Amino acid sequence: MNTSSTAPILPGPLATEAPPTVQDSGADTAPGVILIHSRTALGTTLVAHLAGEIDHFSAAELRAFLASAADSGVTGLVLDCSRVTFCDSGFLAALDWWPRQGRRLRLTHRSRAVERLLRAAAAVSRSPHRPLIHAQRTPPRRGPAG
Repeated sequence: MNTSSTAPILPGPLATEAPPTVQDSGADTAPGVILIHSRTALGTTLVAHLAGEIDHFSAAELRAFLASAADSGVTGLVLDCSRVTFCDSGFLAALDWWPRQGRRLRLTHRSRAVERLLRAAAAVSRSPHRPLIHAQRTPPRRGPAG
């Protein structure tokens, strides 16, 4: 039997599109925004003014900026952090490799967020009796001979 119909499979009210829904996981998953507001070269020293949020996501831009500066022969870096509104370990990780190979780093005009992060990092490094990760010691494995 061959029948053709132009009627929709579902009646009118059920065929309308549902509005998009937003799933909220409870955590802010938006990447932070960091701006390298201005930069000035003074010989082999670079002065940069940072603004915004520096987290795991936005630190990639900062790492790229630092790598470019290092490739250009910059050996001294002065970062004005007065306009940094948030930073986490991503900021420290981005800066970690800069002092290697004799490069100099100085953070000036530290915002409250930067000061808080640096104090927390210093407290962890001063406390040898309280490791961040508690490793459980496992006995050595014995071979087939016992």
